[in-house]
Formats: sequence, structure tokens, C-alpha cells
Amino acid sequence: MPYMMLRRPSAPRPLRLATLAAAAGLLFALQAMPQTASAQQRDPTRSIGETVASQPSAHYAFNRFEVHSADGQRTWRVHVAAPKGAAPEGGWPAFWMLDGNAALIEFDEALLAELAAQPVPQALVFVGYANDLRIDSEARTRDYTPFAGERPVRSGGTITGGGGADALLEVIERQIRPEVERRVATDPTQQTLWGHSLAGLFALHALYTRTGAFDTYAAGSPSLWWGDGALLGEPEQRFVDNNAGRPARVLIGLGEGERQVAHRDLDDPRVQVHLRRIAAAPPDSAEKLARRLSDVDGLQVTYREFPALTHGPMFRASLMWALHAVAGIADHSDTPSRADGVDPNR
Repeated sequence: MPYMMLRRPSAPRPLRLATLAAAAGLLFALQAMPQTASAQQRDPTRSIGETVASQPSAHYAFNRFEVHSADGQRTWRVHVAAPKGAAPEGGWPAFWMLDGNAALIEFDEALLAELAAQPVPQALVFVGYANDLRIDSEARTRDYTPFAGERPVRSGGTITGGGGADALLEVIERQIRPEVERRVATDPTQQTLWGHSLAGLFALHALYTRTGAFDTYAAGSPSLWWGDGALLGEPEQRFVDNNAGRPARVLIGLGEGERQVAHRDLDDPRVQVHLRRIAAAPPDSAEKLARRLSDVDGLQVTYREFPALTHGPMFRASLMWALHAVAGIADHSDTPSRADGVDPNR
């Protein structure tokens, strides 16, 4: 799959994706492409069922805990998986995942075995919600967005909400991280934060406002359209002006077919609303953002497009790519999701 590395060395930056300059046109040219079942929108009410966290593993020890907001109105359920065996002197590197309920579905024992076989395995942290929903749309809209905005609802129209990203960052730093460290020794200098869609937006917001909290920020299909594209404006510029060479690694991934409309029911009021919302971020926004961030002193940026993939399948693709890039396992980004009822190992 095509990708490009964006860095800030004195030598010219190597580009490995010749077609990126025409990204916008390419995305819309794909409108006639037939869609597979996995590319269709998934049922938002789907429960996670049995996962690797509910079964014994030969390679990882799982446990979970819950944390609550100060007002008691919000609860986050966190699953932590520690590699079996003695931790290195500095602790395990840690790979954090937002939408933790959904992320759990993407793991199986074979993937855990591959992760555990690396020279220094990753501890795994799944930050989810205290329910069995694969995706909790209301909660993630509240928690992953750095400012209020509108989102489409299934009945058509929009609802206004969000703006809780800073509050969740405080929960992560003051409640979740100390509890994770109490349960498993982790290396504070090797911490990755991964998120998809609104959670990808959250990962970028964390980069902009909490540089140093993680060393790698992986944003899959970030919802740059949220708040009429506000993250592309003043928040980005403030970060660029003030990063002062602090090092971080940034991974940004996008499905090549995410802006196509041929597979959508254009008579659906909810689809019409959604298309109006995402118009705030043109199809090449993620690529252009990666290029701009590559000019920030201290950042190592990688941008990758995934041929033919639309937004839903990008959840697994971006997660598997991030695990490949960070943990060193094989790249499983082109394997089907377990959420579709398909065994990725077949």
C-alpha cells in the first residue's frame, strides 16, 4: 500500500507516494468503485460479545478497571494487557487505544502471540466505556471532540454537543494513567496514543496540547471536519508556533475511498447532513496537514493512504498499521475485521 514519510532533516524529504498530489481528484474518481460488505456502515448498536479480554491468553495477562468523572455521571472502562514475563528495567512500552471496546474486537490470540514475540512487547491499554457497545456514539462525541460542534443523527438533522476532549485528557493523566502504572510497569518515554475518526481528531488535539504525554500520536481517518474544520486553524497554528523542537512521531492514515458517495443513499437525510458537515475538510486535508506538520521542528510524520478503503474499514486498517509501525509486527492492515464476523487469519 502506498505511503510517504515526512520528516524534517536537512536533506530533502523522501516521498514514496507519487499520486498524493492528486489526492482530491483520485478520491472522487473512485465514486464508481463497487463496495464490499465490509465497507458498509456498521450497526452502531452492536455489542462486543466475547473478546480476548474475556478468555485466558498464553501471551498476555488482562485485567480491567473503571474510573468515574467527579460528578459521577461518566464512567470509562479500561482493559490493560501486560505481556507475560519480566518487564524490562524501564518498563514495557505502552500502546493506548481509544474506542477501546471496538479495538478489543480486532485482537485475537494469534495477534497477541505476534506482539508478545517482539524483542520488547507492548503493554496494551484499551480505553472504552462501561457498557458492551462496540461504539458508544454519544459518549465518544462528548469525549473526543476539543470543542462543541454538530453531528448528524440517524433520523436526519444534527445535534450539537462535544467539547469534552480536555476533560478526558485530564482523566487520562490524573486517573487512568496512574492506575495503569499501578497494574503494569510501563516506560513513560515509549507511549503511543491511537484513535480513529473522532478519536483520531482527539489524538491530534492531544499532540497539540499535551506534547510529551505520548511519544507517538496515531490518527486514523481523523474527523478534521468537526467544528467546521476548526482544528485546522488556530489550534494547529498555535502548536506550530510553540512546539519548540519537542520530538514526537505522528502517523496519519486515510482511506482512499472515504470521500466517495456512490455507496451512500443520497436520499437519506442523515447522509445529506453528513456530507454537508464533512465539506469543511476537503478530501486532501489529511495529506496537507501531514505535510505542514512535517515542517515542525522535532516531528517525524508519516502519511499513508489505503487503496479503496472507506471510513468504517479504516478502523481496523489504521489500528493494524499503527501496531505494525510502532510494535514491529507484520502489517495486517489489509485483513478483514473481526467485527464483520470474519476470521482475519483465514
